[in-house]
Amino acid sequence: MQTIKGPGIFLAQFLGDKAPFNTLTGICKWAADLGFKAVQIPTNDPNIFNLQQAAESKTYADDIKGLILEQGLQISELSTHLQGQLVAVHPAYDDLFDAFAPAEVKKNPAARTQWAIQQLKYAAKASQNLGLTAHATFSGSLLWHTFHPWPQRPAGLVEAGFKELANRWLPILNYFDECGVNVCYEIHPGEDLFDGETYEMFLQEVDNHPRACLLYDPSHFVLQQLDYIQYIDFYHERIKAFHVKDAEFNPTGKQGTFGGYQSWLNRAGRYRSPGDGQVDFKRIFSKLTQYGYDGWAVMEWECCIKHPEDGAREGAAFINNHIIRVTEKAFDDFAAVDTDENFNRKILGL
Repeated sequence: MQTIKGPGIFLAQFLGDKAPFNTLTGICKWAADLGFKAVQIPTNDPNIFNLQQAAESKTYADDIKGLILEQGLQISELSTHLQGQLVAVHPAYDDLFDAFAPAEVKKNPAARTQWAIQQLKYAAKASQNLGLTAHATFSGSLLWHTFHPWPQRPAGLVEAGFKELANRWLPILNYFDECGVNVCYEIHPGEDLFDGETYEMFLQEVDNHPRACLLYDPSHFVLQQLDYIQYIDFYHERIKAFHVKDAEFNPTGKQGTFGGYQSWLNRAGRYRSPGDGQVDFKRIFSKLTQYGYDGWAVMEWECCIKHPEDGAREGAAFINNHIIRVTEKAFDDFAAVDTDENFNRKILGL
């Protein structure tokens, strides 16, 4: 067993244009003052973290690491959720997802895809330069628009989609392998990797690549009504990152898992601050500890009700209260008896 590291915090939802949220130093000091011990850093804003520079300059990576250490923090992982999304985009979503891309590749899907792939490779090298072994990202999607099969999906469509997704990701996975870093896909609605079945289809197409790992976030499984506890039993060997994010699902006579096009506040399934939803984090932390998960527990704040700063303050304490310090002794050691092979045979009547 292994004691989970934490608490960490994903910075993406807290960055802003006002102090202390507009500089890496400021937001790290704020996080440390709340009791966090690590930060997961988004890499889409070069004013906060220059991904290409961190990949190409060990000196810059060391400076960033030192800056964060000065605040009493570590880096849990880098994140390329937005860039990973752009590795695979169906044309129906081109205009919306262009918002994640730089101006020079907007309206040019092929160039946008190549830019995203290069961003992931920068992330692999930057992670290596920072001494990290896990990286958080999305898979992107070519098939999401067909997730509810109406009209009927043509035979072979799903297989073709996963084959193309794998073709795009295999060179990335191989480069991450060269850098000694695991790609941790956040299994998420809107991605082609949105549950266990889709993850397994992807694994098959990438020949069970050892770097095709998982970021475990139970909130997305509550909204899908998937057994998020058994999921750990199935995939614990691949879980290399962990988001502590809560959710609730309260179906009505008017809406269920699809949400009726309502706002987050008015959906049957909605994300909540840690402790305010329905996720059984006691069982999750027990399961992950039992299986020897040795990564970070990182709070990702998404809530349609609570103020983010309140969620962050409560989240640090929430994670601390759930981390299990593993035991080095059996609870019944006090009743142990001296034994040897002869004694054991005697007990067996031999």
